[in-house]
Amino acid sequence: LVPLVPLVLFNFDKRSTASASKRITTMAAAAKEAKNMEYVPPKVWEYKPQGGKFGSINQPTAGPRTEKELPKGKHALQLHSLATPNGVKVTMMLEELNESYGLEYDAWKINIMEGDQFSSGFVKANPNSKIPALLHYHEGADKKPRRVFESASILMYLAEQFDEKNLFLPKDIDARSETISWVMWQMGSAPYLGGGFGHFYNYAPVKIKYAINRFAMETKRQLDVLERHLSGKEDSKFSGGKYIVGDSYTIADMAIWPWYGALALGKLYSAGEFLQVDKYPSVVAWAKRIGERKGAIRGRMVNRSWGEKSEQLPERHDASDFDELVSSEK
Repeated sequence: LVPLVPLVLFNFDKRSTASASKRITTMAAAAKEAKNMEYVPPKVWEYKPQGGKFGSINQPTAGPRTEKELPKGKHALQLHSLATPNGVKVTMMLEELNESYGLEYDAWKINIMEGDQFSSGFVKANPNSKIPALLHYHEGADKKPRRVFESASILMYLAEQFDEKNLFLPKDIDARSETISWVMWQMGSAPYLGGGFGHFYNYAPVKIKYAINRFAMETKRQLDVLERHLSGKEDSKFSGGKYIVGDSYTIADMAIWPWYGALALGKLYSAGEFLQVDKYPSVVAWAKRIGERKGAIRGRMVNRSWGEKSEQLPERHDASDFDELVSSEK
């Protein structure tokens, strides 16, 4: 902070005196506030319950907190998830596979606000206690399932196991490597959008200007990365297409869209105006294009229990569940 210096005022009237006094008072108050907000880290950090939306859930330890097994349906694929962006990635893929190959699965909702992710059953499926988690009973219902966790890992697993025509993970090495590169880009970038910008802009108990500005800047940089790629400004043979990997719809789109597509459409953190998403027209057009796909529409509904009733399908056990949802709304 710059120290206040004496003000030498000549030939001033009462109005200018009052104005100068108000400025000095404001600056002094700001300096006091900054001093009060200053945090000096202790030599050793100790856990104390935090405020905010997730304050009562977050702890510095791993492992189960409750004893409860996961439910199991009739299909070989058992998904335990929630319709957050990371969860939607996987249900988008599963719905695309259902439409293309008739692949069925059961989807069970994990309520992360109630700590379902810390049950003994879920921790077996994912030791990191994060959704989504997939159990594949590949040897039969009475055998121990194969677990797959982390959304990108699940996308790639589903593509390799069930996408016989290589519709969503290309066989061509150039297109395949481009697809995987963009999936990994999303995995590395989204924490700045979600855990960074989203947390401090939307969830943190106090608004911290530095934190919001820092992560807003990075989020806009990431949007510009996508804008340059989708608009064709990037020097790549896959740049300028309808989708991330040229004109092929892949798991790269499924990985990126629930985060950045939702942001571009104003459906994430109510931050569209703040971030001026209209400055990224190619991203917005791409987001709208994917949002019209049946797989994306249905994928957003699975494991959702908030928003419009017509968009909620907390549990999914068969493709006909969507038809029943529509019928119940009439």
